[in-house]
Formats: sequence, C-alpha cells, structure tokens
Amino acid sequence: MRIDPKELSKSQAYKLLISALIPRPIALVSTINEFGVVNVAPFSFFGGVSSKPPVIYISIDRKRDGDKKDTLKNIELNGDFVVNIVTEEIAEKMNICAVDFPYGISEAEIAGLTPVKSEIVKSPRILESPINLECKVVKIIEIGDSPNSVVFGEIVMFHVKDEIFEDEVVNPKKLKVVGRLGGNFYTFVDNVFEMKKIKL
Repeated sequence: MRIDPKELSKSQAYKLLISALIPRPIALVSTINEFGVVNVAPFSFFGGVSSKPPVIYISIDRKRDGDKKDTLKNIELNGDFVVNIVTEEIAEKMNICAVDFPYGISEAEIAGLTPVKSEIVKSPRILESPINLECKVVKIIEIGDSPNSVVFGEIVMFHVKDEIFEDEVVNPKKLKVVGRLGGNFYTFVDNVFEMKKIKL
C-alpha cells in the first residue's frame, strides 16, 4: 500500500499518522489564564528534544473553528506550562480534560484533579500525576496549513514521586503510564522487557 499524503485531507492524514505512530506518551498540560482559571488538556504530539538543558516539545493544533486552543493562549500569555504524565489512575480524568469546554471553564475542577502551586513557573502542576515537568517556553514555531503551534519548553524543575524514583531514574514498572494509540484506543505499559545495547 502506497499513500501519497498530498492526496489526503487533513483529517485523513491525521488519522493515518496517529494510527501509525504508536504508542505515544501523553502530556497532560496545565496552564493558567489571566483570571486565574486553570486549564488542563492532553496532547500526544509530545516528546523530548534535548537533555542539557532538558527541552521538550508539544504540538498544539487549532480548534475546529480555527481559533487557538486555550492551552496555547495561556502559554503565550505566561510563557510557561507544566506537563503532567498520565498514568492508569488518572486516565479517565485525562479523557474528561480532552473535552472542548468553553473558555474560562476549569477542566481540572470538572475532572476532579487538584492543581498545586509550582515552584518556579506560574502554571500549576497536577497533584494526582506522579511526574510534573515545570517548563518555560524557549520558542514557538508554526507548521502546516492549520497551523500547528510547536511549543518548545525547557524543564526548569522535575517533580517525581519518591515511590517510583530509583537509582536516579523513574522505574517504568512502577510508573504505570498510559500510551496513546489511534482513534479511541490507549494502552497500558505493563509488559516491560529489557534489551541491553550491543557493544562493539
């Protein structure tokens, strides 16, 4: 099967891409608006960029009407955000946060998530997530016809719960992270195996 992306609609290309790039980590991004309302939204176009300094990216599409999503508006307003890692325990609450609520409605409140004060950035972190990444914006670039806004953020503080932190790293068997697949499908990362790198 050969598929020319130029012959696909945006929706077709999106569905194909997210069904092929699996599993994807989920960034549950928390921000705050000018009135102090906490916005929480999940994004799975998300990953690492560099380690020194630690920089990540999230890619934020436009709303169906072409307007910027609340997350992006708040990031542009404050220059920061927090990525909260999604685990089995908060997967259902993350899904509630994916609803396109009107501007000024707090997804955290509706989903039953607890915003707590961050140490460095203005945006709050989410208490129920075992890993919170406080980020300051490095750069925002726009890509594509929609466009998508790709936000690069430097992690200025890691928060990792003690029970999953061993030998200076996160134990993947204890994290119980959730991955994003295509459509309405997700996966539990509960079948972990080790394969050591080959040395020449």
